[in-house]
Amino acid sequence: MQVLTPIERQLRGYRLTTAEILYHLPDHPKLLQSFVWQELDIAPKFPVLHGFLDFWEREIEGRLHSVRVAAVGLIAPGAWSHIGGVWQLQ
Repeated sequence: MQVLTPIERQLRGYRLTTAEILYHLPDHPKLLQSFVWQELDIAPKFPVLHGFLDFWEREIEGRLHSVRVAAVGLIAPGAWSHIGGVWQLQ
């Protein structure tokens, strides 16, 4: 499996995704705690976020209450281009 650098992931359509996760405190289930998660992910299916939430439900005691998601593309293929040379000013 090839590991992509963050810039390669962005060029392939990944977006900076932020999720605000509200969850019930295990010892005080009527209280909610907030957790902010941020990672590069692919909108609109968000497979990386879904993987994290699956991990949360399996491994973390705090039951999920709600998740708010926002995503923005940092760069697009048309906004980035490789230059053919380097110029130095003396």
